[in-house]
Amino acid sequence: MNNSITQLIRFVHIQFILAKHGVDDIVLGLTILSPIRFLGYLNPWYWIRNRHIARGERLRLALIELGPIFVKFGQTLSTRRDLLPEDIADELALLQDRVPPFAHAKEAVAKAYKEPFETIFEFFDETALASASIAQVHVARLCNGEDVVVKVLRPNVEKIIKRDMGLLYRFARIAERYSVMARHLHVLDLVGEFEKTTLMELDLNLEASNASSLKRNFKGSPLLHVPEIYWPYVTTRVIVMERIHGIPIGNVDELKALGVDMKILAERGVEIFFTQVFRDCFFHADMHPGNIFVDARDRKQPRYMAVDFGIMGALSPTDQHYLSSNLLAFFKRDYRKVALLHLESGWVPADTRVEEFEAAVRGVCEPIFERPLKDISFGQLLLRLFQVGRKFHMEIQPQLLLLQKTLFHIEGLGRQLYPELDLWETAHPFLEKWMRQQVGVRATLRHLKENFPMWVKILPELPSTIHKTLQIVQNGAKNSEGNKEDVSRLKKHGIRRGLGLGFLISGGVGLILINGIDLFNTSQAAWGMIALAVLLLVSG
Repeated sequence: MNNSITQLIRFVHIQFILAKHGVDDIVLGLTILSPIRFLGYLNPWYWIRNRHIARGERLRLALIELGPIFVKFGQTLSTRRDLLPEDIADELALLQDRVPPFAHAKEAVAKAYKEPFETIFEFFDETALASASIAQVHVARLCNGEDVVVKVLRPNVEKIIKRDMGLLYRFARIAERYSVMARHLHVLDLVGEFEKTTLMELDLNLEASNASSLKRNFKGSPLLHVPEIYWPYVTTRVIVMERIHGIPIGNVDELKALGVDMKILAERGVEIFFTQVFRDCFFHADMHPGNIFVDARDRKQPRYMAVDFGIMGALSPTDQHYLSSNLLAFFKRDYRKVALLHLESGWVPADTRVEEFEAAVRGVCEPIFERPLKDISFGQLLLRLFQVGRKFHMEIQPQLLLLQKTLFHIEGLGRQLYPELDLWETAHPFLEKWMRQQVGVRATLRHLKENFPMWVKILPELPSTIHKTLQIVQNGAKNSEGNKEDVSRLKKHGIRRGLGLGFLISGGVGLILINGIDLFNTSQAAWGMIALAVLLLVSG
């Protein structure tokens, strides 16, 4: 009961803040709340608020006052300039790193360490370099003379986030109870995913680990630089990392004035994204403009510099395969394959009629693809497809939500840098290369090589396993005289299959160990094992 009262008070407070800044119509404008719309007129702020402030600024100020959860919502919206009016997008972009800072950050940092502050830092600038919804950053210098930045969590931020998350869960339960669409969208699951990613940002030790992994993935890369982490000074509430010097990616005019090749810069951003997704299965999932800088020393080959690694995404090999296959099928206009992939992956119910789903997808995609590819918005395409998917009870995939959000960011950023960017032209060769690497003889042999230690362990146990299996079959049929012939035939069949499998593995391993993946310069013994394996398996 106390929790319910607290949430009710918070809901009233939210409406009060929205009315104070003149954006309460967003809430009271909902159809479900039409019976109580008159309550807006009872709020004193409705009558005395300043109506001369621009709507974008009013929305930004309201989100800041509402707290971290709402600021993050505004940050996400700010990257979708193709979906927002320009004045609102410009204001929300200020939420990336210009949230009002909190005071006494130095004391908060000192509290996180067991040793005296002066033995760690020679200098600490108490004026925040950047301030966001969950943490803020300060310039400092270690006692060894190295320039660093120090990121520290806001005080009581955990308590504030958990309070508002509780309110979001309550809204989600109400929505799923009374709305069929909300149930199909699994709104409760979406809130759960949002909570998980948000709470991950509250552990700066985890963020440091993410940064180290990403840095290792791009070691020596001309595309992306990730700051060095100073592990002796990392805690759950404070992280110390290398200070980078770059131009904020949002300063497009400055980049152009320096003569940076904007086409190359935009294409490299897309390449970084697809490299993370399809090579590493591990990607930076918060790539808004406030987290990206440009090293413009080489204007023809500019390099990205990333910060803020609190939200990272990961894909399973299955998700990776279906994602790449779907993208390729979409842009080849193979709508039947798209429908079949959705069925195979379980994204739509198994009883969905392929022809109907194919026709629905075609109806969405064909009008879009009549335009030049450079003018096609991935974001708009996804939104239209979700609308179609809802009619077929398509399951929203939580594991792909971060990827979808990141793709929105990348597309919005790329078009901002270079409006003529053809996202598909940049991504298509990368996808096809990845598919070639995953399918075919070379990929199969590579998987054999990667799993060789497991096979070394399993192979000696294979005859014993076959023998035990045959004994079970024989014992089950020993009381039936008529089954003797079947049992005998099954034993021979099992032995042949087992030997065939053993020879196949041995031959494959032999190919790898002797000659790597050179199929035209290998030993006759290895090929002989494989040939014998095929004969036994077929004859079995």
